[in-house]
Amino acid sequence: MRNYTVAIIPARKGSKRIPNKNIRPFSGQPMITYPIRAAQDSGLFDRILVSTDSEEISAIAQACGADVPFMRPAELSDDHTATAPVLKHALEWLNKSGTPASHACCIYATAPFVRASDIVQGLDILQDSKVATVFTVTSFTFPILRALKIKPDGKLAMFWPEHRLTRSQDLPEAYHDAGQFYWLDVASFLENPELYSKDSKPIILPRYLAQDIDTLEDWETAELMHRALINTES
Repeated sequence: MRNYTVAIIPARKGSKRIPNKNIRPFSGQPMITYPIRAAQDSGLFDRILVSTDSEEISAIAQACGADVPFMRPAELSDDHTATAPVLKHALEWLNKSGTPASHACCIYATAPFVRASDIVQGLDILQDSKVATVFTVTSFTFPILRALKIKPDGKLAMFWPEHRLTRSQDLPEAYHDAGQFYWLDVASFLENPELYSKDSKPIILPRYLAQDIDTLEDWETAELMHRALINTES
């Protein structure tokens, strides 16, 4: 039996900080259209599935060519639900429907900078390395070992004072999750449903592609960066 590969895009309604975040127009298009098109352009997927509890999101996703074969249950659609249970639900649904996936890529609906080429690279790393997960990371802009904290008395202190005199160039580079996508070996994931584990490998992105969009100010900044990238590429 050949490998069956799916993209799963979680996109629930009810965003508090940015209303309708997943379908709000971003540079002229509903936000969710960007990850759907990147998944399509990669040419990797037998199915691009959107997991949502919203009829409006479902309609927009299907208009873009994605599949919405079920509505996500309410118990997996509140503010406190993590991504892993949503993926597990979708993968188990595929198993029950007779189309079990061997590999899956969770792509966040709010990842307008995601590139098809990075998605392709991620699957290559997953298959070549035989790890459980592969996901996007980017480097911190400042060495975290030189980080400061504010104490209860209002004064500053270093988290790691032993590095007070260490040159920045002598400190190891540190990375954080870029929040774009996560490739999963499905069998490993269903056995241990975690996106990050000791059996994970990275795809390192440039910082300008890792835009965290949590506030309207973040949104405006990301749109400006997105337009600048389009102008650069055209």
